[in-house]
This record gives sequence, C-alpha cells and structure tokens, in this order.
Amino acid sequence: MLALSESSAREALSLLRNLCFYAAILGCLAVPRALAGDLGTLSESQQKFVNELAAKSRSAESERAAVIAGVDGWFFLSSDIRFLSVGQFWGADAAKVSRAHKPDSADPIPAIVDFHEQLKKRGIDLLLMPVPPKAAIYPEKILPDVDLHGETAAPFLARFYDELRKREIDVVDLAPVFVQNRASEHSPVFCKTDTHWSGLGCVLAAQTIKEKIREKLAGQPRKDYAAEWKEITIKGDLGDLAGANAKKLEPEKIAVRTISDKGTGAAINPDPNSPLLIIGDSHTLVFHDFLAEKSGLLDQLAYETGFAPDLIGTRGSGATSVRVSLYRRAKKDPEYLAKKKIIVWCFAAREFTESDQGWDKVPVVQ
Repeated sequence: MLALSESSAREALSLLRNLCFYAAILGCLAVPRALAGDLGTLSESQQKFVNELAAKSRSAESERAAVIAGVDGWFFLSSDIRFLSVGQFWGADAAKVSRAHKPDSADPIPAIVDFHEQLKKRGIDLLLMPVPPKAAIYPEKILPDVDLHGETAAPFLARFYDELRKREIDVVDLAPVFVQNRASEHSPVFCKTDTHWSGLGCVLAAQTIKEKIREKLAGQPRKDYAAEWKEITIKGDLGDLAGANAKKLEPEKIAVRTISDKGTGAAINPDPNSPLLIIGDSHTLVFHDFLAEKSGLLDQLAYETGFAPDLIGTRGSGATSVRVSLYRRAKKDPEYLAKKKIIVWCFAAREFTESDQGWDKVPVVQ
C-alpha cells in the first residue's frame, strides 16, 4: 500500500478540490442557457426556438400587434408566442412573467389545486385540458429555419404539467395526439387564420376525453347520434385582430364533423342533468355557437360517449371567470353539483400567463 506524507496528502486534497471547482464552472459554461427560474436545461435547438420566439414577441409588442404572420398562410396570436417564450411561469417566477393585474393571482397552481380539492370533496373528478399553442404543434410555420429535431416546442408547459400531476391533478395533454395527427386526413389540427383548433382538433380532444372517462361513466344511458364530415368556409378571427391596416386574410376552408340526433336530425343541446360538465373558454363554444353548428366539443363528446354533456362556456378568459360562472350556477341551483361526476376544464394554455384576470381561488358553492 502506497503511503503519502502529511504534506503530500494536503497537496493532493487541495488539487482535488480545485479540480472539482473548475469542473463545476466548466459544466455551467457547457450547459445551454435556460430561461430564468428553470432548474433544468433546454437543448440547443429548443433554446434557439425560445429565443427567436421571444424576439418575435418583443417586436409584436413594440408594434402593438396582436397577430404575427407565419409562412404558408399561417397566422399566430402574439400572446400565444409570448407564452411559449417566457420560460418558467409558476411558483416564484409567476409574477415576473404573468399579465395578471394582481401579483398574488399570477401563479396558476394554487387556484387549480384549490378547485380540484373542492370538487374532490363533492365526489367530482376534474380533468384539466389546456389547448396547446398552435406554434407548439406547427413550429415550422412560425420559425421555418429552426429544426427542433422532434423535441417538444413547449418544454416549460410539459414541466408545468409534471408539477400539477405531483399535486394529483389529472392533466389531459393534447400535444402528443395533435402532433401525431397534424398531417392526417381532415388535418391540420388548428385553423391557419383563427385562434382555435380545427374540426379535427376538436374531434381528437373529444376522443381523448372519452378514453379518460369511459370507466367512470360506463353506466350512463346511451343515445344514437349521426356523424358526417363536411367542408366549411370560415373567416378566422386573426384577420380582425390584425387590425384595419393589415393585409386582408382570405377565407379558410376546414373540415368539421357535424353531429345530430340519429332519429330526428336535431342539434344537441347541453343537458343540465348530465354527469359530465364542460367548462372553459371559447374552445368549448367554437363550431357549436360560432363559425359552425353541431360540430363543437359538446357535440363531439355526445357522439363519442353516447350522451349529451352539460356546458358552461365563455367567450372570455377560461381561467377565473368561468369558475365564477360555475359558482353562480351552483348558487342558483343547490342540487346542481350533486348531478356531476366529472368536470372537464378546457381553455387555451396561454391563459397560464396571458390572462389579465389572473388565477384567483373561487368557491365552488356558497
């Protein structure tokens, strides 16, 4: 066994400490720079994507532009692009990046967990279904020169969902099924000139929900509905949001699946006695109340499950205001929530940072 003198041992220990110190410094320099507040790292391509989105967002903000033009006739809501570029948006970082007027309402997690716990006490399951940003599914349409090599275009959103699942929130992540079907029949899954998903995107969302709720609502009586795909022409809302001086957008043709009662051909209406309730922003209303009829999320879920859901939707923010609407409904009818077994909360993912209302805790009942 080799023996070292006391002085040699001290020198060896000092050298080892210095090597560890410099290795740590070199390691920090070698890691691609992640955005502030994030404990993980982004790949080089993801970092480039985020940086270039941030530049587009800053440019749009300086010009007060609500819409950013992509390629091949695609247009994007500037708040969607900002959301994808701000980095970590929960916890201590929330107030730094949120549009919420009140810093205390910036972090989405406390409000979501509180809502989940209130429902759980009443025997109601919550399915949280944020709609991914269009640019996260079609990144090449906003930044054609950035190759993500198959990596997610929304890494912070994926990490946020992990944080929610640690708190027992059942999150329906639509990104995998959207990416898988982004070039399939009836695609794309988003409208090129509108802020909403397409007819196909809406169908995929309903099919995903059905798989999640199948067992819990297995005993629900079924009805027969008829389904038919057809092509419609829409005037996307991004044209109006772009302003009077912007280039006029051409009408867009998309495919939608219309659903009706198989016997009568009648449209499907929300059922206040249904055990399934959809709440959320205009994604819960598009193709049912506007742009088309008989083709919205309520209609698609009725077809997939065999029964009509109930619906509380808003054309505004799906973050706080729709929960206020639920509270008012439950206050008006004290037995209303007793009929519910599952609530699907659907809204644009950008609401996590872009809602000026923020994320307040709202009581479910008085």
